[in-house]
Amino acid sequence: MRKVALGTLPGFLAFGFGSGLSRFAPGTMGTLAAVPFALLLKCLPVFVFWPVLAGLFLLGVKICTVSSRRLGQHDPGGIVWDEMVAYWLTVAFLPVSWPWWLAAFFLFRFFDILKPWPADWAERRFSDGLGIMLDDIFAALYAMAILGIVGWGLKFFG
Repeated sequence: MRKVALGTLPGFLAFGFGSGLSRFAPGTMGTLAAVPFALLLKCLPVFVFWPVLAGLFLLGVKICTVSSRRLGQHDPGGIVWDEMVAYWLTVAFLPVSWPWWLAAFFLFRFFDILKPWPADWAERRFSDGLGIMLDDIFAALYAMAILGIVGWGLKFFG
């Protein structure tokens, strides 16, 4: 696994710059590694942010396909680019505020681990990198929905 993760550019990216090699909770470590990059992405103008995020998703489909095939596994736990892109999506509409981003982190990880429908369906239905990426996007959407409801509630009742 280390050879793919550290020996190839697709592997290095797919394994979250090495964060996915963690023996303890690689998905959580990959999400944690995504935080500083989220700060950089949030500095982009909105009209640049969304195409960049879409490009990073498409890049993820490719690098996750290449890396998982080299490992001979459908969705190896060490591949964390999907967590990274999904976390960037989760914070897309949030202010750069540590309480919000911490909530986003835990909600995203919760839904990524739980994999409620259609996340579990997407993971099984789509092969290669698309399946690897999509289940995390659904987890991000669930987290975004909860955060949106909380934000609305704070504005409405606050």
